[in-house]
Amino acid sequence: MKRIWAPWRDKYVVAACKKTKGCIFCKISKEKKDKKNYIFARTQHSFAVLNIYPYNNGHALILPYRHAGDLSKLKKVEREDLVALLNYTKRLLDDVLKPHGYNIGMNIGKVAGAGVPGHVHFHIVPRWNGDVNFMPVLEDTKVISQSLRSLHEKLSVAYKKRKLKVK
Repeated sequence: MKRIWAPWRDKYVVAACKKTKGCIFCKISKEKKDKKNYIFARTQHSFAVLNIYPYNNGHALILPYRHAGDLSKLKKVEREDLVALLNYTKRLLDDVLKPHGYNIGMNIGKVAGAGVPGHVHFHIVPRWNGDVNFMPVLEDTKVISQSLRSLHEKLSVAYKKRKLKVK
């Protein structure tokens, strides 16, 4: 069995959370600084943001506005909105980045690997054939091919052109 280890990410996530009083996701969702915070899509109950510590180019998080640690704590309308935004974000990433596949999932609880265990969220990580290389193993470095600013701009433009309608 092969294993993927990324223990280096934990120090960044923990440091970011310590700098913020309260929940980092609640904080950025309430600010009117979407460009600064890399939020590229908003619906009535959810928002999509680029992960600032990405596993791969285009790694995004889909979150409810309401602070809840588990999907079961969300109202039905919030869950439906969250999943609709997840599907919509995948379509945006398809249009903008044209990946060959995705890893989509969530970590619920600290022991499951959640960096912010109190605020449930989906991860969507675009994948391409051959997107892994020797850099993380030999140099402890992950190569991300596009800046967050550049990708945020492209996703924001795509979002404005193709507004999501959630019923």
